[in-house]
Amino acid sequence: MTTFALIHGAGGSAFDWHLLEAELRSRGHDTVAVDLPMSDPQAGLWDYADAVVQAAGERRPLVVVAHSWGGFVGPLVCVRGRAAVLVLVTAMIPSPGETPDDWWERSGRPSSGSDDDYELYLHDVPRRLAQRVLAHDGALAEKISMDRAGREPWPLSAWPDIPTRYLLCRDDRLFTPEFVRRHVKERLGITPDEMPGSHMVMLSRPGELADYLVQVLV
Repeated sequence: MTTFALIHGAGGSAFDWHLLEAELRSRGHDTVAVDLPMSDPQAGLWDYADAVVQAAGERRPLVVVAHSWGGFVGPLVCVRGRAAVLVLVTAMIPSPGETPDDWWERSGRPSSGSDDDYELYLHDVPRRLAQRVLAHDGALAEKISMDRAGREPWPLSAWPDIPTRYLLCRDDRLFTPEFVRRHVKERLGITPDEMPGSHMVMLSRPGELADYLVQVLV
């Protein structure tokens, strides 16, 4: 049995993973999904990572799955938590010393040209489910104050020495396939895996995503 530590993105929550958690558990695995301390303006990137490490405890083998902004946190969890594999799901890839706030310009990520949350993040998620998620995460977002974490330089001097996979979602409108392929090659020197799905693929295709994740240790 593998434990999957699931790290949400900025403006998200552990609730984003609930369908994927059910799929992974039905396949005989364990999951850990926590709300990162984004309401604490004094919490830094290591604090975010430690919240995940503490929740995972001693359960091993541990696969760390980091989504979107969680790409800044996932590698830190791997360092502290002795993870077996890191999987980045349509995630930001930090460089040493780069802040999350600066990533957007430094990475060359093109503007999406949209401010409609459903169309940008959830366009292939059933509307009723999308509304539940937006309402749930939106209530939490009112309390978000990532003052320190957003401005804090990524603290590792190099990418951790751990097997790393990147999953590109071909229907993602926030991080488009063309951008992601270039970003992954420039920063990790690998070719991303690909599947259909929007930025919130854990909600639109949880079964397919679970199938992908369970084979990363094979």
